[in-house]
Amino acid sequence: MGFWDIKTLTLDEFRPGIWSKIESGKNLTMAVMEIAPNKEGNAHDHPFDQCGVVVEGEIEMSIGEEKKLLKPMETYFIPAGIKHNWKTTVLSAKILDVVLKQG
Repeated sequence: MGFWDIKTLTLDEFRPGIWSKIESGKNLTMAVMEIAPNKEGNAHDHPFDQCGVVVEGEIEMSIGEEKKLLKPMETYFIPAGIKHNWKTTVLSAKILDVVLKQG
């Protein structure tokens, strides 16, 4: 599908407390994710760049040694190879995430 309306997009449960819709091409993956309150990811890194924007709610992003609470219309950029993590607060978060695949 070439077009999404994030306001009405139907998301599927990806993991408990995380719903998503993913569109993947040869070199790029785009995902909308809604993450329930008080959830936390696992710190990790990968060999590709990643970026995104908060659509609703708020999410704390850790990128390397930096940590920031992001709110709607704030963005993040994660360079390849940098350890990163996220956690939601008492609010849920909806984000649009984009990954550039390599190789």
